[in-house]
Amino acid sequence: MFNGTDKRYNQFSAHLKNKFGAKVYKITLDAGFSCPNRDGTISKGGCIFCDDGGSFSQAHSNLLSIEDQVKVGIKNLSERFKAEKFMSYFQAFSNTYKPVGELEKIYNASLCDERIIGLSIGTRPDCVDDDKLKLISGYKADYYTWIEYGLQSIHDRTLKKINRGHDFDCFLRAYEKTKEYGINVCVHVIFGLWENHDEIMQTAKKLAELKVDGVKIHQLCALENTKLADMYRAGEVDFMSEDDYIKTVCDFLEYLPPETTIHRLAGNGFSKTLIEPQWLGKKMDCLNKIDREFLSRGTYQGVKYL
Repeated sequence: MFNGTDKRYNQFSAHLKNKFGAKVYKITLDAGFSCPNRDGTISKGGCIFCDDGGSFSQAHSNLLSIEDQVKVGIKNLSERFKAEKFMSYFQAFSNTYKPVGELEKIYNASLCDERIIGLSIGTRPDCVDDDKLKLISGYKADYYTWIEYGLQSIHDRTLKKINRGHDFDCFLRAYEKTKEYGINVCVHVIFGLWENHDEIMQTAKKLAELKVDGVKIHQLCALENTKLADMYRAGEVDFMSEDDYIKTVCDFLEYLPPETTIHRLAGNGFSKTLIEPQWLGKKMDCLNKIDREFLSRGTYQGVKYL
């Protein structure tokens, strides 16, 4: 149904293969960035779910140069997945949280191989400005360029509870400014943040209204050395079941425009530090169940969009 596949949602990997005519994989990179929600600029401690790796789960680290991380990534992804083309993906922490001059050197270093066709930069909406967006938009002519914003929820009450450090209006301003520069935007959301079903669907409907280019869905999970792990051990939180997650994913996608690419629905690279929920580590099992849920419903991404 999408990109010549039998998927009932607009899978980003299939979109890339359709666009570039080859298997495209992201090379996750750690450039040693920090975060204003951890270093004391906004607050200390960061989001309650964030660990010391800043959502970075790869074997290599920022002890390697960016160029060496790219080389290692290309070698591993080529051998393991037969990947032919690649995107440089700055994942760990807030990857616009440096002066523009430093950012340019870092981004340029990641484009050191002719097989690199794209650039994706994960960051916070309070870590961008016109100068940074102008720099990033300058890569569009030669590379498929994305910014990934961690939103998590449109509800300020939820953002405050997870110690996000910004509100929804901050995201809206950053999103609108980013679109003015013609940059593709992928929005991260988290399920299981003590919101009811209607509140989660309100986030879906707002993202549909904004016609976001991409969405990445996460399930709230407790990792070692996080505030959330402490809360879980104190009996203060519980987590969404796999069955509820699968149904909620399908409900969410039904509201999104068919054009919105879906960058993530399942999987977790934190198996060594994952506390709960344990079902989260079974990526393919979860994806297959999402496919079967859509099939049993007879629906697909965007069926409720209009």
